[in-house]
Amino acid sequence: MNKGVKYLIPSVDIDMGGIILKQAIPTNTIDQVDPFLLLHHGDFTFRDDAPARHQGIGPHPHRGFSPVTFVIEGEIHHRDSRGNDQIAKKGELQWMHAGAGIIHSERPSQDLVDTQGKQEIIQLWINTPAEKKMTPPSYQYIPEKEIPVFQSLDGLIKNKLITGKLDGLQGKIKPESDLKVIWCTAKSGGSQSYAIDNTHNSMVYLISGDIRVKGFGLVNAKNLIVFEDGSSEISITAEEDAQFLVLSGKPIEEKTVQRGPFVMNSMTEIMEAMRDYQMGKMGILIEE
Repeated sequence: MNKGVKYLIPSVDIDMGGIILKQAIPTNTIDQVDPFLLLHHGDFTFRDDAPARHQGIGPHPHRGFSPVTFVIEGEIHHRDSRGNDQIAKKGELQWMHAGAGIIHSERPSQDLVDTQGKQEIIQLWINTPAEKKMTPPSYQYIPEKEIPVFQSLDGLIKNKLITGKLDGLQGKIKPESDLKVIWCTAKSGGSQSYAIDNTHNSMVYLISGDIRVKGFGLVNAKNLIVFEDGSSEISITAEEDAQFLVLSGKPIEEKTVQRGPFVMNSMTEIMEAMRDYQMGKMGILIEE
């Protein structure tokens, strides 16, 4: 049985320190879709008169959740205070568990700057259960050729299983909670049904194109579909070439307190995070 649609949320422009991007959650009415805290969609261009390490997002801290970056176009260069230094290209993603604290930067690659290429990314923040918020940070990157893939029966939708289990496949990303994340690229007319655990909260974010959701209707690009509880299937047909994310996760059901780049369970823990960052306990990132 297909899930009903609870909300259709258009992403809206926000200003993040002079950087304009689209935000689908949180909104004025929906703070989060537990365990998903935030979804940003950004399109960026870069100057060719400055090095890549002076552009993009500079070093900043995180604690208590997993920021995940999907590279739709271009490249993104991740560096962090744990020594990770990685460029992810179109079709790839970077999955970072901030844990007890980490400092990272998200720059364009130098090649992208040199060729005046475009960067398009989705950044998703996923909450971490309290018992894992203070575990050591970790960073996961899977080359696109190693991401498990399954096709729709009509061969028109390519589905990359990022994490979770589906159709006998197991995603290679190891999350901090029970999640299923699928990155889908559809050709016009393609149809696919996705089995979703009925204990999960579930969403679909439409990156590009138009799709039709069974039991609901037409959905345009840059909209977030939040599904009702219960039932166990989401069925999608592409009205034109499209790209979208299927996101589901078991609710953590814990109090959440967020201040800027920290997501904890109490204001005391937030203050501790600020103190630890100021004291250098999250490490130091020197970009070279």
